[in-house]
Order: sequence, then structure tokens, then C-alpha cells
Amino acid sequence: MRRIALTIAYDGTAYSGWQAQNNAVTVEGTLREAIRRLCCEEVLTIGASRTDAGVHALGNVVAFDTGSPIPAENWRPALNSFLPQDIRVMRSWEADAEFHPRFDAHSKRYEYRIATDEVVSPLRCRYVCGVRETLDLEAMSKGAAAFTGTHDYSAFCSAGAQTESKVRTVTLCEVYRDGTEIVIGVEGDGFLYNMIRILAGTLIDMGRGAKAPESMAEIIASCDRTKAGPTAPPQGLTLVRIRYDSEKQQ
Repeated sequence: MRRIALTIAYDGTAYSGWQAQNNAVTVEGTLREAIRRLCCEEVLTIGASRTDAGVHALGNVVAFDTGSPIPAENWRPALNSFLPQDIRVMRSWEADAEFHPRFDAHSKRYEYRIATDEVVSPLRCRYVCGVRETLDLEAMSKGAAAFTGTHDYSAFCSAGAQTESKVRTVTLCEVYRDGTEIVIGVEGDGFLYNMIRILAGTLIDMGRGAKAPESMAEIIASCDRTKAGPTAPPQGLTLVRIRYDSEKQQ
């Protein structure tokens, strides 16, 4: 058996998240069906990130074992011929048999985009959260800076999380303007269920003046979900990239 790895990009609008489900259309389920059609194998895929319904990705990573002789570099065009256009394999390679997309990842970067236009173009509305109020970028940046470090982030985790430990390390949290959009960029070793969307909702509250940026440390320390802001809508969130040791991505 060989282990094939893929870098996957997708528009998550039409999907009930990444993870395969019996009664819903998901990105993973659609990918598995494409693999089955290509090489007549039922494979178990391992994804680096289980993005939520409506969330997008530019660089999710997935691996699977196969007995197919298809050359590693040919999986990309072959699978793309079976996949819908809102899911694309951007790269394919043969990985070490022990490669695990989630456990071997050093860091992940997500970006949450907020549109501040009075009217959001229909060509952008799938990929941004529209906020018509004026947001204080400086206040949001101060709150974001206090989000970094190694903490128990229970206050930023929705009920239903399938993990016992809520401790994560966030190495970067920044807020900056990109044209008419405000971007929240977050990097860390891993994230909890809805963690980035709750962070986005909290920072939007800080930008509106509903929460003080100085309260971020207190919110984290409380481990109380009710202290943080609302869960922001999914369409503004994109998994941008996942970093590994260079030899993992040969």
C-alpha cells in the first residue's frame, strides 16, 4: 500500500463541513466518492482540519492509503476530473507511510474576513461577514494581541467539542485592513470547535465598543463560553495553510 497526500482547496458554501456524514453532502464524502470512481477503491481519508459547514479552505491536507499504481503527481488532474468545481486538488504527492496530516502539522493559519462596505457585492458575499457599523481597528488589534500564548481556550469553544484538553498554543493573532475588508489572521498548533469564529465574534464586539480590548485576558482565564462574544457566521472563515517539516511535503 502507498500513502498519497493531497492539498485541497474548496468553497464550503454547499457542504455540511469537511467530515463525511451518512445523511449530508460533505467535502470529505465528495472526495472519497471521487477516489472510488477513479480507482474502484473505498479508502479511509485522514484530513488535517475538520472545517465546519460553510467554511472554506485554500490549503487543507488529506492523506489516504491505496493499492493503485497511479503515479503520485497524476492524482491531482485525475481526481479533479471527477470532483465538482468547488473542490480542487491543488497538489498530490506520495508521503511516508507514517505521515498524518493532523498530528504532524506544526501550525495552521486561518483568516476571517469582515466586509465593511455599506453594500457587499454578491461576488464577495460567500467569503466575508458583512458588518455595517464602523469598527475600531485599534481596539480589535489590542484584543487580538492578548489572544496569543498557551492557554485553556474553553471560553472560545462551542458545546459538542470532541476533545478533552482545551489547551492550545496560538502563536499569532493579528487584525489588519485589506481594502474595504478587515482581516483577522490566526496561527497556532490547533484550534477548538468554532474557536476562530468565536474569536471573530469577540473581536467584532471589541471593534463595536461592546467589549473592552483589555478584557481578552480575563475572558480567556474565565474558561466561560458566556464571557466571549457570539459565534461569527461561517462564510468569513478560510483555512489558508498548514505547515509541516519540509520532508513531510516532498
